[in-house]
Amino acid sequence: MPYSPIRIALLLLATLAIASARPIVRHIRSTHEFDRLMKKHATQTGLPVIVDFYSDGCGPCRMIAPIFKKLAKEMEGKAVFVKVDTNALHELSSRYHVRSLPTFKFFLGGKKVQEFSGAGEGQLRQFTQNVVSQAEFENVLLTSEELAKYYGEKDASKSEEDVAKIYKRCVDQVKSDNPDKLCVGGVARNLVKSLKKKYGDGPSTEKRFEAEEVAEGSASDGGAGGDKQQQQKQKPRGKSESPNLHLATKEQLLAEIEKRLDAEEDAKVEDEEDDDAEFEHSWIQSEFPERVTIIGGGPAGLSAAIYAARAGLRPVVVAPPMGGQLQGKGVDVENYPGLFNVTGPAVVSLMRAQAVEFGATFEAETVVEIDTKQRPMRVRTNSSTIETHAVIVATGAESNWLNVKGEYELRGGGVSSCATCDGHMYRGKHVLVVGGGDTAMEDALVLARTSESVTVIHRRDTFRASKVLAQRVIEHPSINILWNTVLVEILGESVEPEGASDAEDVDLDAALPQVVSGAILKDVYTEEVTRLSNIGAVFVAIGHTPSTSFLEGLVEFDPDHPGYVLNKGSSTRTSVPGIFACGDVSDSVYRQAITSAGSGAAAALDAERWLSEEGLGNEEAEFEAELLAEMMADGGSRQDDADAYNAYEDAGGRMTGMKESVAAEL
Repeated sequence: MPYSPIRIALLLLATLAIASARPIVRHIRSTHEFDRLMKKHATQTGLPVIVDFYSDGCGPCRMIAPIFKKLAKEMEGKAVFVKVDTNALHELSSRYHVRSLPTFKFFLGGKKVQEFSGAGEGQLRQFTQNVVSQAEFENVLLTSEELAKYYGEKDASKSEEDVAKIYKRCVDQVKSDNPDKLCVGGVARNLVKSLKKKYGDGPSTEKRFEAEEVAEGSASDGGAGGDKQQQQKQKPRGKSESPNLHLATKEQLLAEIEKRLDAEEDAKVEDEEDDDAEFEHSWIQSEFPERVTIIGGGPAGLSAAIYAARAGLRPVVVAPPMGGQLQGKGVDVENYPGLFNVTGPAVVSLMRAQAVEFGATFEAETVVEIDTKQRPMRVRTNSSTIETHAVIVATGAESNWLNVKGEYELRGGGVSSCATCDGHMYRGKHVLVVGGGDTAMEDALVLARTSESVTVIHRRDTFRASKVLAQRVIEHPSINILWNTVLVEILGESVEPEGASDAEDVDLDAALPQVVSGAILKDVYTEEVTRLSNIGAVFVAIGHTPSTSFLEGLVEFDPDHPGYVLNKGSSTRTSVPGIFACGDVSDSVYRQAITSAGSGAAAALDAERWLSEEGLGNEEAEFEAELLAEMMADGGSRQDDADAYNAYEDAGGRMTGMKESVAAEL
């Protein structure tokens, strides 16, 4: 006998099980999932939602990722932390006008209350604390019964109809999701405050959401993103919304199935390892100095780490998880022997994995100072101090800027130096690229995949880029080139932030956010000025400056190339014994990924040779060897003791150092 649809539905409902553990940071996979999550925490938990809009190819995104995860652990049970990959979810990034990465948006009651762009830990912590405090402040419920009781005691002239109108006005002013039509949040607090001022005291209120107890035996890392175990839940009011399964109609059963499937998806355990786990601090401080500390996580630093690790030096790599310029390369890496159809981020990931395989450890921090006044040297970061005998500097270079009007003001609003990070957010728009080198060519080709058109602005009549890249740009149908032209000003316009029209508290005096709308160009020969309009973004790709500011006053710099560290002869040694420089910090000529990797390997070899010359070995291993030798010596001195315990005698005297069967044969 075939099962009826209702019986099938009942069987499905009976077999659905909801898991209890949740990841600390939830990775959103669809717009539907995001909308369900926002609605759930607006109506059921009251928790604020902090959203990180990121991209895997964005260096600052990777730098802030471990900080975001750490903050999620600290705010466990107080906020929900989620990540949205803008490359995969274009609809969400477009809906919330994300124009720069990383961008953090803070939601409460389903409405955006704050946002900022950039990898600033201080801002992230401050804004998170603000929204958590706001959520706690607005976790207030004033019931209609309590309001009626209050007016009955304070003002008997108010009829039930009058009280109902007052309560309805409170409900109507609530702008967050409020399906139960309750007087809640800041509106309820304001009503109580005004009544207290008028009558001396106010009506009693209660918490709209109550904290849910953590189930015994549940995973301890359910965390701030834990929609199940650390969440808050709304107090049940009236009858249960769940239908009686025995009396339910087919439509009610199907609706209940969909509801429970959504809940199961919300609570599903993510077995796979967190994407950001590789950027956690794997270095653990020892009582002994490190032999080699490498500063920088690009091709030079990682090559040095691989060579040093294979030499048994157990190097520590200190760098934010950004991977250098290669990390931001969106096109395939074509000029690195042995690599084909692979992007820059993939190359960096493989290099890191290889270094870890051979014993390198990582400290995801930024170095602020190297102290050479005492030996071993001290490498100081924002949160740690590493004692080390040798240092390899491979910090690469930072992007240069034009310093024209509007450039600084519009960063995060359409002005960027990373097409791979931010380019996809200007899909279908007209964009500009300023520059004539390899970086500018690569940016133009990346942007041409998604933009309506790309205009390259170059101050000369020929490109400085490699012939292959330059030819591709020149022949591309979606790329226009303006020769002998410079950018003199970037124009912007004000935009109304989303959700501003129905926000509860709008600062009318605050300046509206600015976005790129156009640019002013000038011909270098005729000085003719041209104004471009309908521009969505400007990408600056005019080269890089070595990241060596923390070395000023410590090592000698190249007098002919400011900012570049001066190497001694053909080696990677610097003017300070024990400090070596490789990659773009000392290469003012080639500045390629493969030459950086080669100089990184050379720096590791130079460091290994220098350590041997100075007699600086593995102090920890030497200490263990000496300790073992002392223990053996103590054991040997006791062999002369006639009363010493002899295991062979205890065995009957038959064991003389060889097997019995072998002794019999001999």
